[in-house]
Amino acid sequence: MSPSSDSLRRLWRCLLTLCLALFAALACVWLGTPIPWMIGPLLATSLASVLGARTLSANVLRNSGQWVIGTALGLYFTPVVGALVASLWWAIGLGIAWALALGLAFSFCLHRWHAAPEMGPGAAQWRATTYFAGAIGGASEMTLIAERRGARTDLVASAHSLRVLLVTVTIPFVIQAWGVRGLDVNLPGVREVQWVGLVQLALWTLAGALLMQRLGRANPWFMGALVVTMVLTLSGVELSAIPVWLTNAAQLVIGVSLGVRFTPGFLRTAPRWLASVAAATGVMMLVCAIFAWGLARWTDLPWATLVLGTSPGGIAEMAITAKVLELGVPVVTAFQVCRLVAVLVLAEPVYAWLQRRWPLD
Repeated sequence: MSPSSDSLRRLWRCLLTLCLALFAALACVWLGTPIPWMIGPLLATSLASVLGARTLSANVLRNSGQWVIGTALGLYFTPVVGALVASLWWAIGLGIAWALALGLAFSFCLHRWHAAPEMGPGAAQWRATTYFAGAIGGASEMTLIAERRGARTDLVASAHSLRVLLVTVTIPFVIQAWGVRGLDVNLPGVREVQWVGLVQLALWTLAGALLMQRLGRANPWFMGALVVTMVLTLSGVELSAIPVWLTNAAQLVIGVSLGVRFTPGFLRTAPRWLASVAAATGVMMLVCAIFAWGLARWTDLPWATLVLGTSPGGIAEMAITAKVLELGVPVVTAFQVCRLVAVLVLAEPVYAWLQRRWPLD
């Protein structure tokens, strides 16, 4: 098969996947589901992928989606909001400690529920597998670190993918059923699209994303755009709002990028392992809701906002939920970003520390 023929096939698969995602998003809009432009594509592509459809997500579209969402979230960080978030440093610190403790508990449960001989790898490999599968961090970053430590990356990746899927689908529906939305009084400082300003904003955030990518940082397209837009907005620079159709398109491609992770062999990958991950994720969502309730009493912030900020989901997915439902976008973003950075920085050193003190079974 020639390279050009292979490229055409990939392009065709990508277009068909996007068509499926668009149909699912419109169906969810019609049904009135929460965050329809992400949940619809996520559910449709994950189901199609598991059933054997040759779905495909283009990296350039996923990166573009993260770029747009990072920029849109950064617009919420006005000087007043920045002061509010800074005053919550202690609560964010508690959220980080909570996430690290939750990940360790999750890892311990996976290690105890599944004996090493059952899953195949030896004791050392199994310890690495359960540890990095339980860490509440980014799926791709945790899988890469796990690979360096000799873990079974298929189990690590499947655990993170399933956890993010369950959290992304469950929490928005629960919040919508609870009737909570529109609590965010801190809307973006600029609410109108200014096309010249939008181009300038795109260039600045593109530079930030490319710099983050060059430095090898996690989620460079999301984090680079977010950091640059935050700096501009905190400085009082208001260039433009982001068109609604563009943020909807970004949610769609992010949903697709999550859904295509689920292959036909996904459900055959250690079914008991996946069942354990699903059960543990349900428990984590419940205890996170209780933790958020306690934190809400100390901070006077809405409970729903803190649920999104402390939940074991992905940063982009929880921030998108907060944006669409208007539930404290800056607070949710700050909690999730700080947790992500802390887990990425501390996950490997904590594992090395445990290796020295946690004898092999």
